[in-house]
Amino acid sequence: MPAPVQAQVAAKVEAQTRPNFGVLLDPPTRARPRAHRRYDYGHYRGPDWRPLPRPPHQEEVVLVDCGGNPGSGAIESAVQRVRPGGTLIIRARAGACVGWLNIDKPMTIIGDSGFDPRRWDAATPTLQAPDGLPCLTAAPGVRVEVRDLVFASPHAGDAACVIGYGAEIVMSRVGFRHAGDEAAIYVDGGLLDLRDALIDARTVSAAVVADGAAVTLYETAITGAVSGVDLTPGSTGPSSLTSVTLIGSEQPNNFGPRAIGLIVRASRDYGQVAVSNAKICGYVEGVAVEGASVSVSNSRICKGDKGAVLYNGELLFDQNRVRVDQVGVAAASGRAVITGNSFAGVRDAIYGEPRASIEARDNRVWSRDLCRPRFENRYRDRYAPSWGGGDRGYDCQYSPYPRDWWEAEDGQYYDYGYPLNGYDRYQQGYGWYDRDGRYVPDNRYFGDDRWSRGGRGW
Repeated sequence: MPAPVQAQVAAKVEAQTRPNFGVLLDPPTRARPRAHRRYDYGHYRGPDWRPLPRPPHQEEVVLVDCGGNPGSGAIESAVQRVRPGGTLIIRARAGACVGWLNIDKPMTIIGDSGFDPRRWDAATPTLQAPDGLPCLTAAPGVRVEVRDLVFASPHAGDAACVIGYGAEIVMSRVGFRHAGDEAAIYVDGGLLDLRDALIDARTVSAAVVADGAAVTLYETAITGAVSGVDLTPGSTGPSSLTSVTLIGSEQPNNFGPRAIGLIVRASRDYGQVAVSNAKICGYVEGVAVEGASVSVSNSRICKGDKGAVLYNGELLFDQNRVRVDQVGVAAASGRAVITGNSFAGVRDAIYGEPRASIEARDNRVWSRDLCRPRFENRYRDRYAPSWGGGDRGYDCQYSPYPRDWWEAEDGQYYDYGYPLNGYDRYQQGYGWYDRDGRYVPDNRYFGDDRWSRGGRGW
């Protein structure tokens, strides 16, 4: 019987090693059930096991009174309790609320006592950032509305007070007290809308930095920072600055970053920025355009070296008052249209390099350096003053610089107009000037008769 036994063993081995082509061509659609383990990690409770925290109960309106208790985490937990689209009301009766608002859902934040620009340091609820941390950060795609609140970051370091990446940040009746190395407000993409805001930023950076965001500033005052607003227009839409006040530190530009009131930088997307009814004073350069389409109208620029500088792009400069020490408008390249402006105290009203295209007309200049008259001989030893400048896009003014304009620009009054003795009487048609510019009174000849009669030798 040994032979049959060996055949059975060989058949078993062959059956185990032969491939099952049916299973390979049509595999099972359901895995085989596994044997139940003795325990799994989801249910096993070891010595260090702790239950997961329950999600907070979310409410439509949350009121938090966190003043005078820094480090308690009350403001952070209040943010978690607000449901998407809800409202957080901050009350700080005993002092500032200290905390970092990390917003990851749409919501509205309101101070309970309103905002008074005259007493905003004392009467308005204040949210103070921890040292080295921001006051508020907004996640991409989130819309945050803030009203009647003061943000304070006295020891910000390298952190901005408000940061947004692709978020929509809308603020009304707010104040900022910021001291650090970065901007008070930094947004990258998205939208920034500031209305009725006061920003006191002690920083070497610009107070507001927007990179690729659509920016709207209305009735906003910025003081203290080396630069005011730094914009890089993007594809999100045009930006506008209306009734904005930018006050610089009036520091000379011999060290550190350039002191610029409004700088518009170049980007891949050719953006648009409109400035109207603004006051920009105390910066070396009032407006600097590096590559965009910028319009400045009905604004005042004072206490600086240069009113507006066009490095590249387009600049429409219309109906503005500029009182600076060096150049009213300078264009290195690009296209500048300068119409209907008033320049005072400048050494050069309009300066353009060969690569720039300048269209200037109907501008007025008060300047003792630029508007010294030339005396043209009209008849024998009688001369008439001539200022010229009309072919260069501006006319020199002999009348005093208006005092009401000066009062709106601050400072002790100084008449930039060139004082020409006897010019009022000369304008009435009497007298003339000699070759040295001295007025010669004469009442015998009136108007054009003084250029043809009564000369010496007659």
